[in-house]
Amino acid sequence: MTPSDLKFDCRHFRGHIPCLPNKLHGHVCTSCESYSPITHRILIIKLGALGDVIRTTPLVVRFREMYPGCHITWITQSPGVLPKDQVDTIVTPDFVSVTNALADRYDIAINLDKEKEACLLLARADAAEKFGFVWNNHHIDVATPAAAHKLITGVFDGISKANTKHYLDEIFEICGMEFREEPYLLNYNAELAAKWEDILRPLAAGRPIVGLNTGCGERWKTRLWPTEYWTSLIHGLLDAGYFPLLQGGAQEHAQNLAYAEATGAHYAGHFSLEEFISMTAATDVVVTQVSMMMHIAIGLKRRLVLMNNIFNPHEFHLYGNGVLVGPEVECVCYYGNSCVNGASCMKDLPVAKVLSAVVRPA
Repeated sequence: MTPSDLKFDCRHFRGHIPCLPNKLHGHVCTSCESYSPITHRILIIKLGALGDVIRTTPLVVRFREMYPGCHITWITQSPGVLPKDQVDTIVTPDFVSVTNALADRYDIAINLDKEKEACLLLARADAAEKFGFVWNNHHIDVATPAAAHKLITGVFDGISKANTKHYLDEIFEICGMEFREEPYLLNYNAELAAKWEDILRPLAAGRPIVGLNTGCGERWKTRLWPTEYWTSLIHGLLDAGYFPLLQGGAQEHAQNLAYAEATGAHYAGHFSLEEFISMTAATDVVVTQVSMMMHIAIGLKRRLVLMNNIFNPHEFHLYGNGVLVGPEVECVCYYGNSCVNGASCMKDLPVAKVLSAVVRPA
């Protein structure tokens, strides 16, 4: 055998070490029954955050449909949410990994982040077609005119407020396609999900489980619902025959402990992202502010009650399986981490409105 006998275009080929078919079955390129030629190489650049990465995965579904046998490489700061059976190569943005990824030749390369580092990656990618945002003449630019709409809406609040397109319509349009309800993809662990079902269902004793994601992260603190409102909602859910399950990360731990002690709601602690997704899979409905949790709930096809105040409500696509609830008065802190009047408009989102959305979904 000579180097010319190697199947460099096979998706199993690993370059300098044995591939899986060789390891498992002793196959070699000249007679391999597992030979699977790559038809298209696609690069997706979506660095973060976690929720944004999740809501970009419908593109993978479409590309798999359009190009059977395609190889997908994704550069991201959030590798834990991507399903490894659907994304062939998941790259974190460190020097060695990115250098290797950019050494390949792609048929299609997409960047959907507007940050300079992401735009530079698309500019340097070797690809026949490029879509999204690129670095050009020392500033952000569009790879094709189709990305102009999303670039402009991100720059001017007034234009952003007038936008009526949701994110999925926008990114499919950027890539020259039409969104057809392609679903989210998640890194879902069925065994862990079964474990949480076995833990939570007996505790719920036949009551519907409502996941309450009480935090909203650090970037947009104006999204945070007041603590007394969460407490009141929990009491209302208990009275209505629901099983409230407090969820969150390390930064919500102390507050969730306090909610549990004050109301009797169940709180199991905070866990890894994989455990968090698996726990959420055991819920029947999720209540959350705009956060990573909303995208996890959509990916798991759980009914969603989404509290929104500072973002354009047209931005969200809930796949017909949720309801958006907002303050009773117009919010003046659009895309802001502080409000000009010194008080968050989330105080104008009454508990009764959220409770009604859970008990009597729209």
